[in-house]
Amino acid sequence: MPGFSGELTAALRPVELGCAVERMIDPGAALKTLHWGRNYLYLTRIATLAGPLEVVVKQFRHRGLRERLRRRLRGSKAASSWRVAQALLAAGIPTPEPVMLLESAEEAGPAFYVCRYLGDVLEARYLLRAANAGRAAELFPEIDLERFLRGLGCQVRRLHDAGFWHRDLSMGNLLLSRRGCLAGPAGPEQPYTTYLVDLNRARVGRRLTLSERARDLSRLAILEPEHQALFLGSYWAGDGTGATAAPGAEPRFARGFYLAYHHAFLWKNRWKERLRGGRRRSGSSLTRAPHAHIPAAPPDAAMRDKIVWDRLSDQPHQHAGRLDKLRVRLADARVHAAVAGTVARALPRICRRYRELRRELHAVPVDWGGAGVCLRPWPEAPEALLALVEELGARHLLIRLHPWQEEHGAEEELARELHRRGYELSFALPQSRELVRDPARWRASLEAIGERFARFGPRFQVGQAINRSKWGVWHLREYVELARAAEEVLRRQPGVELLGPAVIDFEFHVTAAVLNLRRAGFSFDAVSALLYVDRRGAPENRQAGLDTVDKVLLLKAIAETGRNSNGGGRCWITEVNWPLREGPHSPAGRAVAVDEQRQADYLARYYLLTLGTGLVERVFWWQLAARGYGLVDPADPAAPRQRPSFLALRTLLAQLAGTRLEQVLGGRAGAPGGAPAAGAPFGTRHADASVGAGPGRLFRFRPRLPGPRPADSPVSEPVSEIIVGWSPVPSRATLPRPPVAIYGRDGERLELPGGGAQAGREVELTPSPRYFHLAP
Repeated sequence: MPGFSGELTAALRPVELGCAVERMIDPGAALKTLHWGRNYLYLTRIATLAGPLEVVVKQFRHRGLRERLRRRLRGSKAASSWRVAQALLAAGIPTPEPVMLLESAEEAGPAFYVCRYLGDVLEARYLLRAANAGRAAELFPEIDLERFLRGLGCQVRRLHDAGFWHRDLSMGNLLLSRRGCLAGPAGPEQPYTTYLVDLNRARVGRRLTLSERARDLSRLAILEPEHQALFLGSYWAGDGTGATAAPGAEPRFARGFYLAYHHAFLWKNRWKERLRGGRRRSGSSLTRAPHAHIPAAPPDAAMRDKIVWDRLSDQPHQHAGRLDKLRVRLADARVHAAVAGTVARALPRICRRYRELRRELHAVPVDWGGAGVCLRPWPEAPEALLALVEELGARHLLIRLHPWQEEHGAEEELARELHRRGYELSFALPQSRELVRDPARWRASLEAIGERFARFGPRFQVGQAINRSKWGVWHLREYVELARAAEEVLRRQPGVELLGPAVIDFEFHVTAAVLNLRRAGFSFDAVSALLYVDRRGAPENRQAGLDTVDKVLLLKAIAETGRNSNGGGRCWITEVNWPLREGPHSPAGRAVAVDEQRQADYLARYYLLTLGTGLVERVFWWQLAARGYGLVDPADPAAPRQRPSFLALRTLLAQLAGTRLEQVLGGRAGAPGGAPAAGAPFGTRHADASVGAGPGRLFRFRPRLPGPRPADSPVSEPVSEIIVGWSPVPSRATLPRPPVAIYGRDGERLELPGGGAQAGREVELTPSPRYFHLAP
């Protein structure tokens, strides 16, 4: 095929080979990320004559000189995987059935190994970890550990006797068939089926030495002596039954070789982890290898212009390395020095106002509201997107437009329909390097956008992540020109409000600089920030001594004291998310990625912490439907999957609709035992509710107006208060009165605590927020 060559299994040939190849080499078509590291594994689906087939695609990259030289001399790793898989199946050793081998015609291009997906399997690593911790029977009651170890020993012996040296026989490269585990008890004559994967390092057709055998065996993390005896005894028995070895079956020096290699392997892994951690902390890498799907920068691009669009993470990618960036920063040193002077002059009044806001925190009730979500059009499923918006229940929506596009028909259609349904719409206007370099084009795009979209919503955020060079702005003078043009062009539309400067992460010195520039030529009706705290983990974690609430206080202080803020210090958080471990779809690295459950916990707690201050008007999650970070996984447009974070936000909105935050206990807001916080919040009694000495928190809400709950309320019982409680680590808290209903983070109804009146007041707090409904 043009650009590719390879082989395929005839029985699994796709109906449309060209379409299948395009789908398999495109990470954007993946249904699920399976592994994200040096190589990338993902699940996709192809159409064959026998029907739909789910396959695993493993992508091997060859960007480095070493990888290209190895490919030239020995072939690609994908080709090695293909050959070894065929040989294993011919020898009767289980491995996922190979489907296709794809080789790029370019020397530095990727190669792909495609095999059948085994859905009902368990990575042996989890079983062995549980066994090493003494919890195998508890965590995997359906698996007979002794039977598994004996069968594994037999299988590895068969592998070696057949002339295969795996060379990477780790516990992560063994897949245990769960179907065999649930089939009921069986004797040693019928071991569990275990599939071998990650075959690219294997050697075939050799007579293994004792040392080579021991090197393979030593990589399996079987740590307990009795488990090692079972495994090695079965291996050296050599009769295929898994029976205990006969005396003398184990060769001389075999145990010594095994133990030496095993301890060396464990020592090497410990040092690799330490070295990797040190590199992550120091950030010593000067270059980054982009993922294979990211296009290269134009060959004639200047240092400032090596920016391309990454369609999978929906953001730009900066090809300029650290040295290139340093040279640009040094060239702009005079501009940066002037910015530093502006910040220094504004710092005293910012600090004074910050201290005042901190003393006043939670001193008055706060009307709950302002939770929203960001959107982009979903051309594959526009009706599904609208249905998800309706189901979520957020009334505040932020649509990101792309001013560098010539056509905005999909965005206009989406905005028109949402406006017709009564949603409050706002618009984000990110810049690109091309628009920064071409002011006339930026102005023309703003004129077209203002005329088309101001009728649907009057608020426009000018810029996007202006402190990140990949978004096209290298210094503040470039952003000032963008903001001045927006002031002149967009203000022509009646009632328009401008938001900015849209600084990302906790780099508020840039926000302070923009808001205090003299003769700036623009002003913002509300100060916007993309306040990501994901690199610190939980929203309660601190950075430079400040947690998320402190950062909101500082943002408010900067907004209220800024010269170019004319809205009385109004603040919006226009983007936040926690990226997921979903390969190149994730907008940040693996070090900060989380799983879906933790993302949902952090989302609910972030909204409560930020909106609970009463200092920000809106908080938007980026975005509703997106791979790698969105509330909904759009991999299958016909049946989009709602992630736990979708359920968490839907529950938060439904539970707290029409309420007012009247008390905060725990953290810095209240002392242990319910003692009053600074300012004695809201004049309520503090002895009737308390949290322990740990990090637990209670947010006490009451309806703003008396009367029945809304028709779409999740409960029908009369409710006078809703207390939202959580703790980063499990802890206990005491409520004012026993709850009449308890709801979990995702809206599920939980069991009420038992016991008498006092016992019923004692509740457990977990990392997932819970909603405790109290009767009048």
